[in-house]
Amino acid sequence: MADQEKETRARYRRFIPITTRWSDNDVYGHVNNVTYYSYFDTAVNQHLIEQGALDIARSDAIGVVAETMCRFFKPVAFPDRLEAGLRLGRLGKSSVRYEIGIFKAGADEAAAAGHFVHVYVRRAGFAVVPVPDAVRRAAGMLTVK
Repeated sequence: MADQEKETRARYRRFIPITTRWSDNDVYGHVNNVTYYSYFDTAVNQHLIEQGALDIARSDAIGVVAETMCRFFKPVAFPDRLEAGLRLGRLGKSSVRYEIGIFKAGADEAAAAGHFVHVYVRRAGFAVVPVPDAVRRAAGMLTVK
């Protein structure tokens, strides 16, 4: 990571607490890499639900994951308390790129960081649609100043 900017708490706009679970650990004694994607999904959707931008049972337009990426810097393990930092990476016509940092609670440097792209589709039929206004507002709240 020497040639990249460090992922620090100051680079994120909102933080969502994440509770690690016993089952998150793998045989090597740390959270398994695939679990981080679950943390990303949880943090993004919790933000959207809290902002009234997503009703998981009834929203006509839904965000489907088109791309994810994660870089790992430091291990975390159960029973660590984590925080997922959120920021807006890009807001397009039909997609949103969320950037997420996973931090041990109170830590300044991220243990992992990556992104998560939602493409918006109509729930019935999966036709691509513009990002709904409520999602645009919720995503816009994650702009780092």
